Amino acid sequence: MQADALTRAPTRAGRWPGAVVAGLTARKAARSGALWGYVFGIFVASSALGYAATYKTQAERDHLAATFGANSAIDALIGPAHQIQTVAGFTAWRSLGVLSIVGAVWGLLAGTRLLRGEEDAGRWEALLAGQTTRRAAAGQALVGLAAGAATLWTLTAIVTAAVGRSSKVEINVGAALFFALALAASSVMFLAVGALASQLAGTRRQAAAYGGAALGLCFAVRLVADSRAGFGWLRWATPLGWVEQLRPVVSPRPLALLPIGGLTAALVVLTIWLAGTRDLGASVLPERTRADARTWLLSGPVGLAVRLARPTVAGWVAAIGAFGLVIGFIAKAASNAITSSLSAEHAMSRLGASGTGSDVFLGVTFLIVALLVALIATGQVVAARSEEASGQLDNLLVRVVPRWSWLTARLVVTIAALVIGGLIAGVCAWLSAASQHSGVPLWTLLGAGCNVVGPAVCVLGIGTLTLGVWPRAASVATYGVLAWSFLVDLIGGLIGLNHWVLDSSVFHQMAAAPAVSPNWTTDGILVAVGIATAAVGGIAFTHRDLQGD
Repeated sequence: MQADALTRAPTRAGRWPGAVVAGLTARKAARSGALWGYVFGIFVASSALGYAATYKTQAERDHLAATFGANSAIDALIGPAHQIQTVAGFTAWRSLGVLSIVGAVWGLLAGTRLLRGEEDAGRWEALLAGQTTRRAAAGQALVGLAAGAATLWTLTAIVTAAVGRSSKVEINVGAALFFALALAASSVMFLAVGALASQLAGTRRQAAAYGGAALGLCFAVRLVADSRAGFGWLRWATPLGWVEQLRPVVSPRPLALLPIGGLTAALVVLTIWLAGTRDLGASVLPERTRADARTWLLSGPVGLAVRLARPTVAGWVAAIGAFGLVIGFIAKAASNAITSSLSAEHAMSRLGASGTGSDVFLGVTFLIVALLVALIATGQVVAARSEEASGQLDNLLVRVVPRWSWLTARLVVTIAALVIGGLIAGVCAWLSAASQHSGVPLWTLLGAGCNVVGPAVCVLGIGTLTLGVWPRAASVATYGVLAWSFLVDLIGGLIGLNHWVLDSSVFHQMAAAPAVSPNWTTDGILVAVGIATAAVGGIAFTHRDLQGD
């Protein structure tokens, strides 16, 4: 009797044994969902307010709609445009086209990290040694992932509803809630895809590869569906097409939620069932029984840093290159729309991109390239903190590897990745811009790519300083500086914030290349500040104890 009561009792602080996995997963998923919900909200707000400030007259908006709405190549890349002569329509078109892909990637990586990744790390062994079965644990983990998706939707909805109250935007609360749901829909589906891939694959990397292949196929089908009017029926053959069919704000279609919900439910049921058919650490699909040892990057701290950073950096560089191709491809059409609008030219000049031609549009959009490159830096700071918090760093530092050597190697590899990311952006933008005869030379775009490295190094230095002084706040501080800098520079430049506020953004210190020539002196100062703060953080790191979560 007493033993049964103890079995049914909560483990601690009211936590029941049957909900431990759900609580742990929800805490991690909610933190990630909150971060990306904030990013989604910023993107929606910047799209709406930027459009309202740039295209003030109806004639300018009609010309923009005629320029972009009739371009099949842009439709294929971003999705078909509906009522983009309105603030709400343009915001929905631009946000849904970009954030549905970003949300799918986040959902896929979060799903594989919090299921297969936790299993690979050995954390599920202790949990499954108790009262929880494999299927119950998988179900709880899925509940935790749902909490992350709900957090992303909530923050996106709050920001969208707040921006929608502006007389310049005019999106009512109901439309804002449905808009946020549409933005989060791809995240929900690919969280489930990641969970299923975690059952099929034997490692987190393999699970991410399976999910990435599924995402690539879905995007390819959506690309074909949007490329020609006769292929529109293909949108119903891909989850990303279902998201497009929701058409939030302009002409909502809630019925498109049915296949989204049906697919998600089917993946959840299949995930839970498969979890009970395999042993812990095993996979449904057969693995290679033997693999050759790969030790060629394990000869020292630099090689180890390259090996650890390689998968993440490769993904970010690929995303940066893809974005460079997109902005280069539409640069000429966008520059025509800007040239025909005095208010658009004025708005571009307030963002530092003065002049005419494709380089004006590229000068503004390279701000987003700078954000993506800086995300490489923040990701490596968070990865370094994760290695310390999980105890993996302890196993390395008990050997002959000094702390300063490990941290310096991580920083050197990260800075090299930032330079590569900037150069890739410049080359890809030039390739696609040249295909449209935009007239922007290669060396100009290479300079613009190098120009984005300075703010990223500065962010890296601030993150390293926080890692050394207050390690538990490293993730929040680094992403906070990044989000603040992007928001202040993008929105503050349009609405005319005080220069003291604008100067607090590391991106505001960056010249809007290639619209104007890079200010290499300022870039050098940003790099120097980043290296100096990283050095101080490194000294603090070598003199403190390692800290877990």
